[in-house]
Amino acid sequence: MRAPPAPLVPQFDLSGRNTLGLRSRASYGGVLADEGEMIAAAQFADRVGLPFHLLGGGSNCLLAEEIDAVVGIAGARGRRLQRVGGGVRVTARAGETWDDIVRWTVGQGFGGLENLAGIPGTAGAAPIQNIGAFGVELSDVAESVDVIDTADWTQRRLAAAECGFGYRHSRFKEDPGRFLVTGITLYLPAAWRPVLSHEGLSHEGLSRGCLSGGASLTGAAQVMGAVLARRGERLPDWRLTGNAGSFFHNPVVPVAAAARIPDVCGHPAPGGVKLPAGKLLDLCGFRGRRRGGAAFSEINALILVNAGGATLRDVDALAARAQDAVRLRFGVDLVQEPSRVGN
Repeated sequence: MRAPPAPLVPQFDLSGRNTLGLRSRASYGGVLADEGEMIAAAQFADRVGLPFHLLGGGSNCLLAEEIDAVVGIAGARGRRLQRVGGGVRVTARAGETWDDIVRWTVGQGFGGLENLAGIPGTAGAAPIQNIGAFGVELSDVAESVDVIDTADWTQRRLAAAECGFGYRHSRFKEDPGRFLVTGITLYLPAAWRPVLSHEGLSHEGLSRGCLSGGASLTGAAQVMGAVLARRGERLPDWRLTGNAGSFFHNPVVPVAAAARIPDVCGHPAPGGVKLPAGKLLDLCGFRGRRRGGAAFSEINALILVNAGGATLRDVDALAARAQDAVRLRFGVDLVQEPSRVGN
C-alpha cells in the first residue's frame, strides 16, 4: 500500500479528539493545516479504497474503537471581521474553535452570536449540524460556507440558501462525504436585538436561574453571560465529564399526539409540536441510568456521558434502551443526534 502524504500517519490515535472520550484510532489520520492537505488526504483515501472523514473538535460524534478509514482533523486557523453596509461580516476557517469566535465577536462589541456561546466544536463543523441554542441557529446568521466539492475537487462558496439548513440539519448531512467544509462567513447586523424568547433567557427563567431577580439583559455580553451560566447549570462540562452534548433531537409530533402526553410541555413547530426529549427520558427514569461505562447525566437526562471507560458498545446499548422505553411509553421515536464514525 502506498505511503500516505504528510501529515497523515498510520494508526492515528483519536482518543483525545472526541469530547465523549471514547478510545479510538483510525487506519490513517492527521491534522490538516490547509485546503491542499485536505484534498491530498481525501484523494489518498480514494486511491486506497478507504472512506475519508473530516473531524473538527469531535464534539458531536461517536467514534468506533477501530476506524478503517482516513480521518483528517480540520486544523486551518484564521478569522477576521469586516465592516460592511449595515453590519459586520465574520469569516473563519474550519479549524477555528467556535466558542472562541463567539467570545471574540462579542468582545469586539458585535452582537448576534451570544446565544450560541459555550457550544464545543469548530467553525467547520458548525454548519454541518446547523448548531443552535437558546432560540438561535447558525442559519440565522450564516451568509455562506466554503467547501471542497469532492465530486471534482473544486473549491466552492455555497450561499446559505444552498446549504439546506433545517433543525440540526443541512445539505452536508444529506450527501455525507461530498463536501469538505473549509470555512464559514457570517453576517451580523449593526441593529442588534437580543433574542430572549427561549425559556432559559425569559424573565421567568432568569429569575429562577442564573440572574436573580429577573435582571434585564441590555447587551450582547450580558446575554452571553446568562447563556454560559444556564449552560453550566444544565450541561456537564465535557472537559471534566466526557459527553457529546444533546444525545437525541427534540422530536416533532402531530398536535394530537402531543395532546396525549399531558406531562410534557411542547412548543409549536413546523409539522406539529416539538417535545423536549430530555423530559421524555426523565419521565422514563433515565436520569443517571447506566450501562457499563456509559450513563445518562444526573443533571440532564438528555446528555449521555462517559462515566469511566465507556465503549461504543456501552453507548449503543444504553441509547437503544432509552429509545425503546420512550417509544413504548409515549409512542415517540427519538433520533440520535451525534453522527457515527466507523462501525
